[in-house]
Amino acid sequence: MPHLDTTREKFRAFRDMDREGPVQMLNLVLLREVAEYPADSGHGPATGAEAYAAYGRHSAPVMERVGGRIVWRGAFELMLIGPDTGEAWDHCFIAEYPSVDAFVAMVKDPDYQKAVIHRKAAVADSRLIRTRPLATGGNFADPEG
Repeated sequence: MPHLDTTREKFRAFRDMDREGPVQMLNLVLLREVAEYPADSGHGPATGAEAYAAYGRHSAPVMERVGGRIVWRGAFELMLIGPDTGEAWDHCFIAEYPSVDAFVAMVKDPDYQKAVIHRKAAVADSRLIRTRPLATGGNFADPEG
């Protein structure tokens, strides 16, 4: 079963976990071969990659406006530990927001909501994992870095 959007309950839990400091969101995205726009959307045929690029172009100004930024991007190469289902991701990145409120402001912004039509048309499956940044370096098993 693909995962394309959150639920009201999970979004409420996200907001209820408010705390000081930045929030980092690990994004794993699998694109459709052909974008699936609603028939009445006015958007012509496109690949999933083209639709996701449109989502990026239209959502980036809103992300920047709330203080968000991409802090890491990587190209998927191999699932070393994980299911042998052929699972692969077209986009792997971490977006950072200065606060929970900043992320919420982005997703509620009318310009961002207009951009989401492209994401919905483009994405076949995804994961969005909230994390709290820790110090880098040292022992990875140390809970505080």
